[in-house]
Amino acid sequence: MAVTLHSSRFGTLEVADEAVLEFPCGLIGLVGTRYALLARSEDAAFLWLHSLDDPDLAIPVTNPFRFFDTYEVELSDDEAARIGITETDDTSVYVTVRAAGTLEEFSANLRAPLLVSGGRGHQVINQSPDAPVRAPLFGGMADTSQAA
Repeated sequence: MAVTLHSSRFGTLEVADEAVLEFPCGLIGLVGTRYALLARSEDAAFLWLHSLDDPDLAIPVTNPFRFFDTYEVELSDDEAARIGITETDDTSVYVTVRAAGTLEEFSANLRAPLLVSGGRGHQVINQSPDAPVRAPLFGGMADTSQAA
């Protein structure tokens, strides 16, 4: 069975039940607990985390490991137990993306990643000291073009 999403951004979409994610604690600063990950293709670098509760709410997200080779999510044992994450192999990690006027200004929030496992998602606070709120996604582009 599918859920019908009436998106103001993408029109009417059918979302498979297994693609619906429940965020029982919600997302920081947003309302609603049911979302779906939407992508143009399976290998897309960016996806949309679209609210099923609010047709106007869609947040760009990405897999941080595509852009940050050394990225790590550090959780306290209490936090991992609270959200029920026991196996990192079964958990997908996403970070929200802040779009901007130029690619050099695009950034990712590495401090508050989204952990998804078994149809449930949790936004957590990354305890890693190397996890900024605004990490440049394409920061090296300016350096590369000047070197050419």
